[in-house]
This record gives sequence, structure tokens and C-alpha cells, in this order.
Amino acid sequence: MSKSENVLKEIENMAKKSFLPIIGPEKGKVLAKVVRETKPKRVLEVGTLIGYSAIIIGKELDADAHLITIEIHSDEAKVAEENIKKAGIRAKVDVLVGDALEVIPKLEGPFDLVFIDAAKDEYFQYLKLVEDKLHSGSVVVADNAGIFADQMKDYLGYLRSSSMYKSRYVKVEDDGLEISVKL
Repeated sequence: MSKSENVLKEIENMAKKSFLPIIGPEKGKVLAKVVRETKPKRVLEVGTLIGYSAIIIGKELDADAHLITIEIHSDEAKVAEENIKKAGIRAKVDVLVGDALEVIPKLEGPFDLVFIDAAKDEYFQYLKLVEDKLHSGSVVVADNAGIFADQMKDYLGYLRSSSMYKSRYVKVEDDGLEISVKL
């Protein structure tokens, strides 16, 4: 097993014991596949928690790629940094501490891939803040589009009815991911 797979297993075990809301291995496989297919050079993750999905994304990235991940809680960001370092990801990873609504406007684009897994009722705001940093072909993946669809109504409604995106829901177990490509 690779370093990154070992760290992912550790986090999965910790998540079970501590009830941490990580994306989990099944949705993680879908996310990893999207990263492999997209081959992004610049990635933004909104909501790091302790680095689980950052490791899933990061282990699929080339050495010249850059992942910027935002976490609002400094203790969790510190744990995420340690986990990411332990996982031995080749790509450059920056863990930024702060409220994504304040951090995103300060970031330089463009982003090839954005993964959103933070406050469900703020997904639409995150998207609107990053939208001008996306290009045709950029992919936006949102976690919990099944179990939290009500809280994400504005986000899902916008993506699914907008002529700017081609969006699809991928059901995984009792939840799913909304995967959207900017046209």
C-alpha cells in the first residue's frame, strides 16, 4: 500500500470513531476518477477538514500541479497539513486557513478543477465567487448533492438550468456528487 493509501485508511478509521464527515472511499473513487480524467494543473478545494479529499485529489495530480485547499478551522487545517505531508503528495499543496467566502476572491485563477465540500448552504456563493476563475472545460465537483440537496437547492438549480454548465448527479450509496463542466 502506498503512503497516501495508508494515510487515507488512518483517516477513515479516525472518521468512524470520531464521526468526521469525510467524503469516504466510495465517493472518493468517483472524485479520483474525475481528477484522472481532467488532469488538472490548478485545483481549488473548499473545505479541507483533515485532508482526506485533498489526499485523494493530490495523489492523482502530476508533480507540476498545484492544489489550494481552504479550511475555516485552524486546528483542522494543521491536522490536514500533517496528513497531506505524511501522504507524500508530489503536487504542490497549500492549505489556507480562513472563511472561503473571504479567501476565494483573493485567489488567482484559473482553476481546472474545483471540489466543494463545506457549508452546504454556501455552495452557490462559493461557485459565484470562483466562477470568473473557471475556463471552458473546468470541472466543479460538489459533495453531498443527495443527502443535502435541500440545503443546496440554489446551487443545484443554478447549475442544472444554466447554459454555462453541463451538470450531472452521480449517486454513490445513499448520497452523491454533482459533477459540472463549464461550457
